[in-house]
Amino acid sequence: MFHKEGHKIILITLVVVVLAIFAIDYFIVNIEWLRKTLMLVVVVFFLLILQFFRNPKRFTNLNETQAVSPVDGKVVVIEEVFEKEVFNEKRIQVSVFMSPLNVHVTRYPISGKVTYSKYHPGKYLVAWHPKASEENERTTVVVENSNFGKVLYRQIAGALAKRIVNYAKIQDDAIQGADSGFIKFGSRVDLFLPLDADIKVSLNQKVKGGESVIAEM
Repeated sequence: MFHKEGHKIILITLVVVVLAIFAIDYFIVNIEWLRKTLMLVVVVFFLLILQFFRNPKRFTNLNETQAVSPVDGKVVVIEEVFEKEVFNEKRIQVSVFMSPLNVHVTRYPISGKVTYSKYHPGKYLVAWHPKASEENERTTVVVENSNFGKVLYRQIAGALAKRIVNYAKIQDDAIQGADSGFIKFGSRVDLFLPLDADIKVSLNQKVKGGESVIAEM
């Protein structure tokens, strides 16, 4: 199953790959090893595009006392920070880094009402750069429910990510684990939680979007 954001790119890539294979077969006749190598490279490239846009089924255990990971990846930050875009107060930040090989679907960490959704143009620093959360292209979304209050998650573009897709609109009803966006080609997501949230992950832990529990109230 592939994400809708990849349908056009997959189709275009398929056409290019087929044309490339025909061209290789037509123009490189006498050098068998080179012909096979180039064909293999083209096919592997297509398979990488397919795996990048995959959208596997996730089984979220809906629980209003838990916040799940918005994305697949590795936990790279767990720290108390001052969040100044929305809250203007201290929060616990949990950041998940996604490599190009991870699933890049963004999912709602909690169920509730979307109270804030904003896009910010910006730079394309590497996703783990300390300033990436404030200077890179990004979107900020806040979801509110009775247990967590307001939870903010921020999609951040990386050096390779050139397009962030955000489906969340103010007053939308967010469903925990449901698709809320997509980031193309590598990035990270920051999650800002209340200070009294019980963090359930550790640094360098691998997490799955929509399934791994990040925190509990």
